[in-house]
Amino acid sequence: MLVDALQKFYGALPSPPRDPFGLFVWEVLSVHATPRKRDAAFGALRRIRALTPDSLTRAPKKKLEESVALAGSYTEQRLQALKTGADRFRRVPRLATVIRGPVTPARRELRRLPQMGEGGAHRMLLFAADHAVLPVDATVRRVAARLGYGSLDRKQLASARAIRQAITADLTPDPDVFRRTFLYLSHHGAATCTDTNPHCAICPLLIECPYGQAEVAVRDGR
Repeated sequence: MLVDALQKFYGALPSPPRDPFGLFVWEVLSVHATPRKRDAAFGALRRIRALTPDSLTRAPKKKLEESVALAGSYTEQRLQALKTGADRFRRVPRLATVIRGPVTPARRELRRLPQMGEGGAHRMLLFAADHAVLPVDATVRRVAARLGYGSLDRKQLASARAIRQAITADLTPDPDVFRRTFLYLSHHGAATCTDTNPHCAICPLLIECPYGQAEVAVRDGR
């Protein structure tokens, strides 16, 4: 299986938070941030114990700003999104329960959280609510298209929905399987199967990847 090869290549990967509010904070810190900076900011918020709606609201302003700033630019926008989201979680005590419930009302509530696009909503449904839904971000979409799950033509690149359907057709409908698949495909797209200058020669999926084989052939002058 492709994911088995990726796991053997990369080893164990960290997973996003499973708590709904913690995952919301993780999503806000992820926007326009590298994983390293996001994790530094998230760790700083954990150290000041600001990872619940109430504790984030009560956190000292200076410590909160310093922690969020570790994610990089857009500190003010992140702080505003975090405060708005914390207020939403506080005003709707059942929000975490709704998110873990049926998909339709869960998606309706998720749309009311700031900076929660389709990818973030799907990660929330998968990691915090145990729904077997595969998030398809830019990296997953790129990896999947190169492996043959969609078009490589930038003008006609298969939609996220089409790629999601193609990949999930090969998966057991188990949230753990979906979580593992997303983690490794997304990490692979960021670390090896990059948008420009992908490292095809060392890719553990090269034997299964038409795009990678063509790239290697060109570089080798074949």
